[in-house]
Amino acid sequence: MAFVSLKAWRARSAERSALAAALKRDIAAALGLEPADAVTVNEIACPDPGCPDLETIVLVMRVGEPTRALRIRRTMDAVTPEDLAVLAEDERALRAAGT
Repeated sequence: MAFVSLKAWRARSAERSALAAALKRDIAAALGLEPADAVTVNEIACPDPGCPDLETIVLVMRVGEPTRALRIRRTMDAVTPEDLAVLAEDERALRAAGT
């Protein structure tokens, strides 16, 4: 196991936090979220075969609606505008279905 200095860990943590914040802004815009709505973005390990080691999970919390979990099968730093368009379409379909 490699040693990671506290300084390196803090720098990486700050970088990931900035990346998540930028992605949240992009996702909120793509989904047309209102100021009272919220979105979270996290990377988690993906156990599914054929899935990358990490994937991005987006929780969409609209006022008066159930929380929706959406997934992007890429790491946060690899998410593309096309991924956001697909995410928006998935969320519209879930809202239309009432789930």
